[in-house]
Amino acid sequence: MRLVKETVETATAEPAPPPAPGAEQYVALDFANSALALPGGQFTDLLGTPADANRWLTERDLAPADAGLQEMCTAQLRTLREQIRSLLAARLAGCAPPASALSALNEALTRAPAASLLHWDPARGLYRAASHPTTQIVEHALAALAADTADLLTAPEADRLTACGSPPCNRYLLRHGRRHWCSTRCGGRARAARAYARRAQPKAD
Repeated sequence: MRLVKETVETATAEPAPPPAPGAEQYVALDFANSALALPGGQFTDLLGTPADANRWLTERDLAPADAGLQEMCTAQLRTLREQIRSLLAARLAGCAPPASALSALNEALTRAPAASLLHWDPARGLYRAASHPTTQIVEHALAALAADTADLLTAPEADRLTACGSPPCNRYLLRHGRRHWCSTRCGGRARAARAYARRAQPKAD
């Protein structure tokens, strides 16, 4: 699936970083990282509004640009994101995943319609179409994201799953070597914090 660099920013927050390592392989990882904690107590939600969510899905070939998402559908995406983050956190902690998160993922996997319904219109005659096209688009997107999450969590790459080691960043990534940072920006911040901590240590007499 096609991934693009996000450029969303708030009036006071720094721009969102590029996709974390692994997001080019697993769109579910990019989805989980679509709510970003930034320095200075700032927060950016790339699914914050229906327009934001529609753009995010479109840029990843999960919905057409004119899907016309509404808040109800956007809220479903944000809810699934939080459940996926719970599953990733449980995998990192080596503990059993929350039952609610498993149920939410499995529901998303099975709710996408397999076929369009048959309709009748006096002018058109019999034809097939989704009962609610926008809802069906979102359900297919939810199913695709859930399936990608299941693939990630059961793949050998799951052993490389880690959380960014540069607070306050809350992103997940697939580790390469010893790297525990999701971006060069986070890596620089972590190194600066370590250097400051060393300088602040009291010198022995």
